Amino acid sequence: MKPLDRFEYPPELREPFRKAKKLEWITIGYLISAALVMFFTMGNSQAMKTAWFEDVLSLTPSVSFLIASKVFHKKPNKDFPYGYHRVVSIAYLCSAIALFSVGGFLIIDSTMTLIKQEHPTIGIAVIFGQEIWLGYLMMAALVYGSLPAVFLGRMKLPLAKKLHEKNLFTDAEMNKADWMTGAAAILGILGIGLGFWWADAVAALIISVDIIKDGFTNLKQAVFDLMDEQPKTVEEQKKDPLLDQINAILEKQDWIKEHAFRMREEGHVYLGEGLVVPITDENLVEKLNKVAEEIEGLNWRILEFVLMPVREIPPDNEGEK
Repeated sequence: MKPLDRFEYPPELREPFRKAKKLEWITIGYLISAALVMFFTMGNSQAMKTAWFEDVLSLTPSVSFLIASKVFHKKPNKDFPYGYHRVVSIAYLCSAIALFSVGGFLIIDSTMTLIKQEHPTIGIAVIFGQEIWLGYLMMAALVYGSLPAVFLGRMKLPLAKKLHEKNLFTDAEMNKADWMTGAAAILGILGIGLGFWWADAVAALIISVDIIKDGFTNLKQAVFDLMDEQPKTVEEQKKDPLLDQINAILEKQDWIKEHAFRMREEGHVYLGEGLVVPITDENLVEKLNKVAEEIEGLNWRILEFVLMPVREIPPDNEGEK
């Protein structure tokens, strides 16, 4: 049996794919520079250390996206007859774990700070002979580590939907976590400067709830994708409307008495198979091929759909009907 055809994005999506890769390279360069700036200005501030750790961990989605983009379009072969699409799901899992870890770290770190009642102090730095409160440098570093992330995340979201790229979508969520963590750290430093030692921990704790919620949602979906759950949309993670369109095509065939089908997600693309009970065997092979081609032509995401004639649909079949 021949392997699947090699997958390439359709022509209209190749430019958005190139743009997504370019954005990820920009993100990596930016995050490394932001992490360096924070490392040299963090002093003994726990809030700055948290923001630095978050920036370092934020590299995961971008790096995993670029690695996966080098692998997923490789030609299927005897050892990998279904191709390398799963690498996209693995990259998505890595990104979701990173996002969930950031949320978890923030909750644990903030809670421990409040329990221990740690009172951080921010010293003075001497620059060109002038004494400057280190908190000002910290806040400047945090603005640099937060503001560009807002725009990067917003630019990635529409591309993630077009390319059906859940990993890219998670990276956009990570960018949101970047600026939220930075904002919390700025509030924390301001709070310390005003004498409220608990301000940064409370701010980080509140923000971490939203981050860990996004992380858990994406982590759950990444695991479900690897378990061959039915295809879900990128943003809402709900049943893909394409399944209803496939069902409508099968239902309108006057030569099919009964049918059932199932689909699974392999990275960007879907693979599926259907069972049909034909009313007549006349030109059956041609009819099966025609319907399968019509379904595959619905959307670029449907890479392969196989139809098989059967005498009856098993009563315990749980596929789409």
